[in-house]
This record gives sequence, C-alpha cells and structure tokens, in this order.
Amino acid sequence: MMKSRFSSWLFSQLVFAMAVAAFGGSISAQSSHDVTAEMVDRWMTELSNWGRWGDDDQLGALNLITPEKRIAAARLVQSGVSVSLAHNYSVDNSLGSPPPFDQEISTLDSPGEYVMERISFSYHGGIHSHLDSLCHVLYQGKMYNGFSKEEIDAAGCHKLAITDVKQGIVTRGILMDIPRLRGVDYLPPGTPVYVEDLEAWEQQAGVRVGAGDVIFVRTGRWATPAGAGQGAAGLHASVAPWLKARDVAMLGGDYANDALPSSVDGNFLPIHQLTIVALGVRLFDNLDLEALAEEAARQNRWEFLLTAAPIPVEGGVGSPMNPIATF
Repeated sequence: MMKSRFSSWLFSQLVFAMAVAAFGGSISAQSSHDVTAEMVDRWMTELSNWGRWGDDDQLGALNLITPEKRIAAARLVQSGVSVSLAHNYSVDNSLGSPPPFDQEISTLDSPGEYVMERISFSYHGGIHSHLDSLCHVLYQGKMYNGFSKEEIDAAGCHKLAITDVKQGIVTRGILMDIPRLRGVDYLPPGTPVYVEDLEAWEQQAGVRVGAGDVIFVRTGRWATPAGAGQGAAGLHASVAPWLKARDVAMLGGDYANDALPSSVDGNFLPIHQLTIVALGVRLFDNLDLEALAEEAARQNRWEFLLTAAPIPVEGGVGSPMNPIATF
C-alpha cells in the first residue's frame, strides 16, 4: 500500500516537474489567471504530497521543518524584538458570525480572593485568529494523505488532529506585504493576490521563499476602513502550484487566505482545499499582521524567527493561536 501510494506521488511529481519545465522552469511564467474547477480537481493529484513522507504520515508539510531549519531560523534573531501576529479575541457581539466569546466571570471570596473565568467560542470562520488542522477540509470524502472521513466523529478527528502540532512550530517566517508593494495601505476587499505579486515582493524585500518556510501574506485587512466593500483580499487559486514548487511549510494571512468571492466558480475556498488536503499545508487564518508590518518596515527585515504552539485538544479541528515573530 505504501509503495503504491509513493509510486503515485512520484508520478504526480514528474508530471508537476514537466509542467514547471514547460513554463521555462518558473511557475510565475504562467500568464493566465483563469483557473477552473476542473483545473483545481486536476491539481489535487498533480500537486499532491500524499505518500511523500510515508503512507501513515500525519505531519504533512511540517516535515519540511527539519532540525537544521529550526537552528537556522533561531540564528535570525538579532534585535530580540518580538511581535504578536494574533488579533485580540473579543467579546463584542457586534462582530457577527461566528459568535465572539461567551465569557462568564465569577469571583471567589473564600478561601482567599480569586477571579475565575469560563469561556466558549467558535474560532473557525472569519473573526478569530486560529490554526487549521489537516482534518479541517476534505475532498471527495478524503483528508490529507488519503485518510477517510470515517476517521471523524462526534469525539473529533482520530487522524490529523491538532495534537499533531503539539511540539510547536519553530522555523523561518517571511512577511509578504502586498499593500506596501503596491504603495497602498490596504487591498480592497475581493482583491486577488497572484504569483507575480509574491515574486515582486521577494525581489523588493530581498528574500526568497524556500523549503520549510512559513509565509504570511498581508492584505491590510485590519487597516481597511468600514464600508470599503464586500469580500476579502487573499490568494488567487493560481498561486497553489507556486506554494508547492517552493515547498512552503505553512501559510498565514489576515483573513481566510483565499480571495473572496472565490476565484474559481463552484469552489468556495480553493486555496484551503489545495493546501490542506493536497499539500498537507496548515493555515493560519484571521491573523493581525499590522504590528508585524510596522516592525518589519522599521527594521527593513522581512524574515524572522516564527514560534507558535496550539492548544493540544485531543481530536481538535484546529486551535486559537498567538504566533510570535522575533527579529
């Protein structure tokens, strides 16, 4: 079984390599931004990492963060300045769906004086900063690496749960500030980000995304004024082959990572599907990258040590997150 799946993965990589070669060795040479649902379906096989790290692998692209990668990332620390990448969790009921915190504060007067708290909230959606588990998205009844939806029940995910990330994430993070690239404060809601934007940012910032990196694509969501429009700026589906070619370990953004409305008819979140299910790449959603962008610009440094650790809930489909960038 393992040999068969590895052979399938190897064949898909040969197909992918031939496609890259056909474009002159660079995914960015693709001139068309037109992506169809049929193309996404094809990419689910052509870009797949299923079997790459073994038939039973549950780490996915986190396998790309090697001990050597962590050591190199630690050496990036120069000033010791740290910045949170999370948006504050709110109890404001006006934020909409999903609901904010259900928070209950109580006090104890004996023995001693204490303030206690109970909270519950739904963190998936468009408000709270969180990390998606690899069991968060399925395609044709399968999760990453071919695990069946039968592995999910009322008790949670029995495969690919958030506990797979219990040891934490320590690697190089790279901020890709697309509004700064375009000379604006924010991208209007619905604006797609293309491969050429990411590569133009690499050239301007003097960094190149490589294997085991976590990239954070700023669209300026939290700098966007009210009434600016509907939807969300984010990655266009055509970026998926580039993410595979660069061997990105994780992806983060200040909204859902996908551009909304979707760039693919009939597929609501193509980047979610392709990264989580095909590539085994986990996503940070709804981060607040404003403070990070300010500090990176102040230091003129766009790479940093990234550290993050989820709450290891057994069977968890994800976790609230507070990733930290240290310069």
